[in-house]
Amino acid sequence: MSDNARWATVSTPDGPFTIIADDTERVLASGWVDDADYLAALIHSRIQPETVRQSPLPSLTDAVEAYYAGEHDLPMGVPVRQHSGEFLMHAWEVLRTVGAGDVVTYSDFAQLAGNAPAIRAAASACARNAAALFVPCHRVVGKTGKLTGFRYGVDIKQSLLEREAS
Repeated sequence: MSDNARWATVSTPDGPFTIIADDTERVLASGWVDDADYLAALIHSRIQPETVRQSPLPSLTDAVEAYYAGEHDLPMGVPVRQHSGEFLMHAWEVLRTVGAGDVVTYSDFAQLAGNAPAIRAAASACARNAAALFVPCHRVVGKTGKLTGFRYGVDIKQSLLEREAS
């Protein structure tokens, strides 16, 4: 991986959305903040870029704008690069198969990831996901359907789910 990364912010109805990407435009981190340093801290140390500079990322910001324009599954086609243990890496890929408008419980997510008893590990995959929206951890809910645990707040999670359901 290159020692350099770029970041860009786009305005959304849910607030500013910032993306950090490597030199091949794979998303390293993203979320509803306008603070690239906050997001950079979420990138695993093994793939942490040496420098992160502001620069346009039109293909990525266009994908976010398309999501908000109604193309809710478009971000799932954007390349993402995260790093962790085998289960989390697999779980993040599995999350990308949960379609817009669908929700799964943490139990369902653990089962989809091939380890039904690993409910806490599934929750950890959501908590440690640095590439929000592109790896849609907002589509995972509590066993009663309650909206729980989202780094950017339950209000944004609810907004995203309502947008995708309509």
